[in-house]
Formats: sequence, C-alpha cells, structure tokens
Amino acid sequence: MSMKVSIITVTYNSAKYVEDCINSIIRQNYSNIEYIVVDGNSSDGTVDIIKKYSPYITRWISEEDRGMYDALNKGMQIATGDVIGILNSDDVLASADVISEIVNCFQQNNVESLYGDLVYVEPTDLQKVLRFWKGLPYERSRFKYGWMPAHPTFYIRRELIEKYGGYESHYFTAADFEFMARYLFRFKISSYYLPKLIVKMRAGGASNESFSRRLRANRRDYLAMKKNKIPFPLIVSILKPLIKMPQFYNALFYKFLKNSTSYKTFKLSSFPND
Repeated sequence: MSMKVSIITVTYNSAKYVEDCINSIIRQNYSNIEYIVVDGNSSDGTVDIIKKYSPYITRWISEEDRGMYDALNKGMQIATGDVIGILNSDDVLASADVISEIVNCFQQNNVESLYGDLVYVEPTDLQKVLRFWKGLPYERSRFKYGWMPAHPTFYIRRELIEKYGGYESHYFTAADFEFMARYLFRFKISSYYLPKLIVKMRAGGASNESFSRRLRANRRDYLAMKKNKIPFPLIVSILKPLIKMPQFYNALFYKFLKNSTSYKTFKLSSFPND
C-alpha cells in the first residue's frame, strides 16, 4: 500500500488566494493524498470556494478557533495519513511532483521527517522570486546557531505527533520554530534535506510587518529556544534573523539557475548557505 500523505490548509478570510493553493494540491501526480481544510469561520467567500472544490477535499470544517496554530492542531487531530505536512492558504506547491518526491524520499531514506527549499514570491506574481530559502543537509547542531528548516516544507510522520504533541499556540509567530526545535533538537528525531523547491510562499507575514513585531517575535524565539534547551538562547535568538539575510541574494542565483540548468542536478555549493 502506498504511503498516505495528509496535507492541512488553514484558512480565514482567504478568498483572495486559496483557490491557487487548492489547485496546486489537485495537480499533484501522487494520488494518495488526504487533503484537510480547517477554516476559522470566514465571512469573505472562502467557504464558497472550499465548497466548490469539495470533491477534491477529503474533509473540511468551518468554525471559530483560537488562531492559526489552534486550527493546525485541529487538522492534525483528524489526519489519518502516514505523513503530515501543511500548506498555507496563500502558498502553493511549486510543481506537480512535489508530493511524489517527498514520498520517495521518506521511503528511500527511512527518516522521520524531511524538508526542502522555499521561495518567497511577489503576492501578485508567483514567478517573481524575492527571497530563496535554500536548505542545507540536515545537522541537528545548526539549531545552536539559529538555523531552522523552512517550516512550510516540513513533513513529519504522524505517529510522532501523537507522541510529542502539536503546536503550542501561546508562542504565537514562533510556534513553528518551537515545534521544529522540539522535534529536531530536543527529541532528536531523524530528518533529511530534499534538495527540491517545495513551496512558493507569497511574501509577507505577521512577524515581519513592523520592527516592534519583529522584536516580539524574537522574544518568543528566545523562549522557545530556552524551553527546548538550545544553548545560549539569547545570543542565538539574535543570530536567527541575521542568518536569513543571504536568502535575498540567493534569489538572484535562483533566477540564474532556472535559466541555465536543472534545479535537481544543480550543485548545492553553487549557492551561498543561509
């Protein structure tokens, strides 16, 4: 029997972009996908779009929640797949073979989790790359320097969620970092870097809208690091946003790559590490 992959999309007044998100799931060439949509009682037409695509959605609910991470936890609680991943409502899977390659990677490497590459794109133009989040071969020690995988590319075996729990929403925008630090650093689960573009992510985000919000996000990063026993959490929380700077000039290399050679065969050393 083929591996079942559960993909969870959380929506709240997401009518502007959610159709792109859903269509990127529909066009996957891997068939054993359980697609779950958790809506926060939207009022802008999102639910009408969900209903329109209901034949392609395994299960959906629409009810009030306590935010994105509470909704993700709801989705994980009802998921039945061997592996769970998320796809934000304004993001898209980058190509039709993303899930099939993720499954192959899990099976060939016998790991508990994996992650890949991500690009930030212009909200109105999915082909215009603003930042390139280039992954690195997995080493647990990188967390000590503020590194983390690109969260929207992170897939994990469901049995581990049942063992170690879901997102802790009181960390707010740092909940995704806390989640991966808990699993990868604290509990030392195995992981693998798949050198493939997995997600196109529309630029923006609550933690980056202003300097004060970025400071609050760093404070929550610090608390998440402290909880999961990452050494020198104050220093590392300062380093964390700084090591993302190369993502901006990685975007220039990505454009060159698209015009010159196959993404899958391009040498990792050709890109500056982030």
